[in-house]
Amino acid sequence: MRRLGAGMHAVGGVSGLHLQVSDKGGRSWLLRARVGTKRREIGLGPYPEVSLAAARGKAAAAKEAIRAGIDPVQEKQAARAALVAAQRRGMTFEQVWRLFATEKVKEFSTDKYRAQWRAAVERHVMGDLGQMMMQDIGLPDVLRVLKPLWNTKTVTAVKLRERIEKVFTYATVHGYRTGDNPARWRGNLDMVLASPSKIADAENYPALKLDDAPLWWTALTKREGMGARALQFQAMTATRSGAIRFATWTEIDFTARVWTIQPGRQAAKIPHGDTAKRIPLTDDMVALLEALPKQSETGLIFWAPRGGPLSDATLGKVMRAVHSANVAAGGRGFVDAKTGEAAVPHGLRSTFRTWVAERTLFDGDLAEVALFHKVGSKVAQAYNRADMVEKRRRMMDEWLTFLRGGLPTAENVMPTTGVTG
Repeated sequence: MRRLGAGMHAVGGVSGLHLQVSDKGGRSWLLRARVGTKRREIGLGPYPEVSLAAARGKAAAAKEAIRAGIDPVQEKQAARAALVAAQRRGMTFEQVWRLFATEKVKEFSTDKYRAQWRAAVERHVMGDLGQMMMQDIGLPDVLRVLKPLWNTKTVTAVKLRERIEKVFTYATVHGYRTGDNPARWRGNLDMVLASPSKIADAENYPALKLDDAPLWWTALTKREGMGARALQFQAMTATRSGAIRFATWTEIDFTARVWTIQPGRQAAKIPHGDTAKRIPLTDDMVALLEALPKQSETGLIFWAPRGGPLSDATLGKVMRAVHSANVAAGGRGFVDAKTGEAAVPHGLRSTFRTWVAERTLFDGDLAEVALFHKVGSKVAQAYNRADMVEKRRRMMDEWLTFLRGGLPTAENVMPTTGVTG
């Protein structure tokens, strides 16, 4: 082909076909044509990769499409978009999980929690779903992951379901998948899996035996350190470890003797939109709080030596230390009555609930409210928003009396039957 200067050069053979030459000498084929009311410049490829004969063939085909009412430019754009979408939908669950997790972990405050958050999905989900294409995963696949855990490790399974659902939502938003979310709960998994609230007791944490409680309490109160005081306060209030570890002085009203936790507060397990939870403080609880050393930097009630909140492992470590010391002294330790496993902090809530049921005549609803559980139907909950603080204060006073091995002061509490070593 003869040497041509920069610009557009008509070729002939097909009207509107040109060779476009750039300032640097690059050459490509271009078809100028009217498509409807618009003037289009349709690229047909570079020269010499596309020969003159091939360019004329492409130009003729494009003009034939235009006469048939097709816009070649829009058709090409649609084909490119379809290809990109198909490539995106070719992403595996593991690939999408990595992308999602990279963004999500930025919300977490510690590297340890980031690692734990990732590990649960990678341990329980990747073996089944990791190498599957996001577009191919359906309800049966999600059930294959969740069913083995749902009735035995309900809390873990619920967290996994929530994370899997978010991965699918992320995939849909980014074009890696189309269609329904197979991990959605309402109108989907709730049709084939039992409600977590109905089977939550299936995942029992090893709990302290009632008759062992006074001996355990005595051993705990003799231990030094912030972790021991935090565990002591958890036992007294029958709350979750997270509620204790992230408690702040601003939540405490010493005048009213009430600890108030707002919905959505970190690790309290109180959903946004729920009501604030009020925990009555007894004289002994107030005395424990007032004796604690203060740290002004964070406002936390229970804090780690290096600053910041105590880790969940800290309370568990104290619990294990009390158990091990009893074993070393010739005792049987502090174990769950059914499983024989060493009791853990969360199991103290079960011990409290068992005490209410077996050793007292307190209304069971009082215990359920103390544990932040829902009481009654949704209709009943809507009309009865009372949290019975003063009644619960009396109950928690008697609970501590029981832990200390003392005689009950209320008529609706039965005497301790005995203490085992």
